[in-house]
Amino acid sequence: MTIKEKLKIIQTVSGLTQTEIAAKIGVSFVAFNNWWNEKSEPRKKQVIIIDELYREYTGQNIIPETVLVAKKELIAKESKRYKNILSEILRNPDIYDQFLLSLTYNSNKIEGSTLSEDETADIMFNNKSIPNKSIIEQLEVKNHQAALQYLFNQLEGGKKINEELVLRLHSILMNGMRDDAGTYRRHGVRIVGSNVPTANYLKVSILMKEIVVEINKKQKDNVAHVSNIHAKFEQIHPFSDGNGRIGRLILVAMLVTKNIAPATIKQEDKRLYYTSLRRAQLKDDFTQLEDFMCNAIIIGFGIVGRE
Repeated sequence: MTIKEKLKIIQTVSGLTQTEIAAKIGVSFVAFNNWWNEKSEPRKKQVIIIDELYREYTGQNIIPETVLVAKKELIAKESKRYKNILSEILRNPDIYDQFLLSLTYNSNKIEGSTLSEDETADIMFNNKSIPNKSIIEQLEVKNHQAALQYLFNQLEGGKKINEELVLRLHSILMNGMRDDAGTYRRHGVRIVGSNVPTANYLKVSILMKEIVVEINKKQKDNVAHVSNIHAKFEQIHPFSDGNGRIGRLILVAMLVTKNIAPATIKQEDKRLYYTSLRRAQLKDDFTQLEDFMCNAIIIGFGIVGRE
């Protein structure tokens, strides 16, 4: 496929203008136009960015299997460095606080929060109120922090991931914001901006019982396992609101119980995250999602390694 063909597909799928695509690549419109008209070729660095944009907007798998295998091997190697990854996090206040902040800030930001990371930190650790920011957004920060702290404490005490834990996490996350906090939805729901079908609300309870059984099964390929569960949970969409944040909290729980660092999904990777998730759900192709999870886990190990 030529550069021009890739650029045309990116524009068609994304709906962006040529000027906007040029800005994402980091070049002038003139340079972009020359590629479009095949008067010149982009440099290697620009080709890489174009390939990333193509993958992001189309979901096409361009990840060599050897790369994914190497990332999984790296994660397994990192995991063996720690006797108990959760204890390592909890006994180091700086690492613990960094996870609380990073997971809370990024998860809320993915869902549309306008708070900056510094503002999130002020709310979490200094109990500050941020002027000109909504009370709901600030409550979302405190609730996510409380849910994550509760989760870590429960897992440290040997608590298994079950329906009771999931419902309790939702109750904490939606405390003061929804009357149905801590209960499964009793109506149909659509995932905004996605054509992924969600479960019939009458089947949610049954499906959740099934998924917690799957969560607690031991698997040889941990990355594949958590990716599969995460995609299934988000498609079930068991709650009226908060499914993304609860899904990512469950993801954290699954990983630390496997002695793997929490996956830290950055808000700037939101589009690729959703593209990978949709591809897994609609096409049963988990390669891109597994690769994405590997990258997020490696970020998590980077936080654990800061002492």
